Amino acid sequence: MAEALQKAIAAHGWADTPPVDPQMPEGYVALLTGLYESGRRDLPLARLLEGHVDAGQIVQRYGSARQVERLRHLVGQGGMLGVWNAALAGEPLRLEGDRLRGGKSYASGAGVLSHALVTADTPGGPQLLLLDLSRIVPVIDRDWWRVTGMQRSETHQVRWHDAVIEDEDRIGAPDLYAREPFFGGGALRFVAVHAGGVAGICDRTRDHLVQTGRSDDPFQSARLAELFGLAGTAAAIVRRTATLWFEEAEDEARLARVASARLVVTDAAERAIVIAREAVGLAGQFLSHPLSALLSDLAVYLRQPVPDVQRLRVGRAVQRGLLAPSL
Repeated sequence: MAEALQKAIAAHGWADTPPVDPQMPEGYVALLTGLYESGRRDLPLARLLEGHVDAGQIVQRYGSARQVERLRHLVGQGGMLGVWNAALAGEPLRLEGDRLRGGKSYASGAGVLSHALVTADTPGGPQLLLLDLSRIVPVIDRDWWRVTGMQRSETHQVRWHDAVIEDEDRIGAPDLYAREPFFGGGALRFVAVHAGGVAGICDRTRDHLVQTGRSDDPFQSARLAELFGLAGTAAAIVRRTATLWFEEAEDEARLARVASARLVVTDAAERAIVIAREAVGLAGQFLSHPLSALLSDLAVYLRQPVPDVQRLRVGRAVQRGLLAPSL
């Protein structure tokens, strides 16, 4: 996976120029298109690629000029980054002086990445730390990630015991990580990957039906038509949300649009999974089938935190008139 991730980062030009926060719609759509196409081919790889983009953007947003220069150097040398934010239950990561104790859960890319951007609890709030994982080596628990999909994302639990950090590892002041609109708005990156997954389902279902001589069946044609529509809906709302990000006057309207995109793409993906299973049947359940891993990976990857909160946010925005249907 490490070699594949390095190649993916380089293929998008992100080894030479780590992506920054987009300043124009065209740049935002181009960034999301890269993640979308990656998700279309390989969701676990795209998950790690999205984390690399997220970490690079955060460091360039909040880091010092020296830290940004260091980021560019390490990425140019093949460095791979990720963001580990989820606290380990009962053992939250704490920074006491220069000592790091505790752990993180859902640490995607553990054992693969060269650097991790983590949040550590301090009296002033969560402190961002960019950890060189060859210097500040975590203990990785690989027995925890027993799931039905996304196994190749290498999402594990990690722990440190009195690890010593350097001042240069601190990125920005405490309490910056969840600052809006970047935190909530950043969800559009993984939504783009999900949308790519829907396109991948359409691709592989079509390939199967054509290869098995079943694509002319009228019921299968109807399924392909619905898959195409779902994939188009998912892609369109990602593109539209990225474009309108620069037009909305209020952050809450921007964030509500991202939440709406997440809900729409999730619904499209759930429906696409059902249709693909109906179209391909038992053949798609064999581990060797190209559709099998994609369906399992997407079903797991869709389970992002607090979906009900997103629905409430969208509903409130509609109620306040921040969101209204338009062509």
